[in-house]
Amino acid sequence: MEDTRHDVGRRGEGLAAEYLAERGWRVLARNYRAGPREIDIVAARDGVVAFVEVKTRATRTGGAALEPIRGLKQRAVVAAARRWIHENGRRGCVYRFDAIGVELRGDRVVIEHLPDAWRP
Repeated sequence: MEDTRHDVGRRGEGLAAEYLAERGWRVLARNYRAGPREIDIVAARDGVVAFVEVKTRATRTGGAALEPIRGLKQRAVVAAARRWIHENGRRGCVYRFDAIGVELRGDRVVIEHLPDAWRP
């Protein structure tokens, strides 16, 4: 049975969270919602809190995994991040927006992490 787009996305988010944890990040939240907006992962390490947008591709037909993270999506993540900061903010932290692309190529997984991928 073929995975749905939702299943592929959730798998990619799980792989991205594992990737971050293996690199010393502590995952503070997954799928944080602020109304209709969502942040896939909120993670912290060494005084940095990263709001991470994850894009997953199981095929190359839609382009590279990170290509669709643009204007409208970025603004939605920024709006949700403002809410997260209001509810959970930490003094003295640096906040940034990261992007992680996950490409599922059969049994092989390719992860690309772009720290500080955009600024509001």
